[in-house]
Amino acid sequence: MRSVLELGALACLIVLSLAACSPLTVLNGAVPDHASRVVSGVPYGQDARQQMDIYAPPGVEKPPVVVFFYGGSWQSGSRADYKFVGDALASRGIMAVIADYRLYPQVSYPDFVEDSARAVAWALHHIAEYGGDPGRVFVAGHSAGGYNAAMVALDARWLARFDASPAMLRGWIGMAGPYDFLPIVARSLKPVFHFPDTPPDSQPIAHVSANAPPALLMVGLADTTVDPARNTEGLAAALQAAHVPVTVVRYDRLGHALLAGALARPLRWRAPVLDDLAGFVLDRPASVRNQQAPVAAGQGRQ
Repeated sequence: MRSVLELGALACLIVLSLAACSPLTVLNGAVPDHASRVVSGVPYGQDARQQMDIYAPPGVEKPPVVVFFYGGSWQSGSRADYKFVGDALASRGIMAVIADYRLYPQVSYPDFVEDSARAVAWALHHIAEYGGDPGRVFVAGHSAGGYNAAMVALDARWLARFDASPAMLRGWIGMAGPYDFLPIVARSLKPVFHFPDTPPDSQPIAHVSANAPPALLMVGLADTTVDPARNTEGLAAALQAAHVPVTVVRYDRLGHALLAGALARPLRWRAPVLDDLAGFVLDRPASVRNQQAPVAAGQGRQ
């Protein structure tokens, strides 16, 4: 029988849309004290939203680094809500950088992409000062954050603004990200991307090339928020056609929110999301890029 904490966290995720409880508070409450060394509020820009928290795994010298962006339709979210992600990565010997970025209506496309690139470039240039390995930096994100990660990894224009490039990344991880979503249907997203004048090059799939870093695409097949077939499978096919190493991991019984929630201690039994993400990061050779690899289907735990 699962613990009360596990069942409570799962129940909160199920009723997320009803706001009956705060699932993120429940998941963060399961993080043990002193599980990692945390440096909070590190600025990467001048705006109050341009800050990050760094979670360092104790006792690990020069760990690989994952810069993580959360979702929220580019309109909500806070790095403090994703303590459980920092804890999850640090528990596997990975330094996590959880970054805020400016949101609508303060800004609109492409400003949050620029913020994401600025944060990743900061990590590439400065993470050694916090003990991380600047030669093993990855970018990751869930949902809208997965879009941000994809744009930073695939569209070289953004990192170039900050004296960096996707070639400096050892890989990127997209978790249920929207990568090909024109025309925009959701009314709430139309002003975020200036629809109907949304630039075609706002779509990550438009920037696939043979120079892209290796990718791990993770998706719950029960996702009804971001279409897995069009977005994850479509991007995977485009990357494979460009001979970019890409691994797709599909989880049969995970929906949109639970894909990220399964990183938290109370919900890891639902699927091996953390195992798969950590394996991609820890197994990625620092000197190997752009070698063709087949798309592989992962199996979620039942």
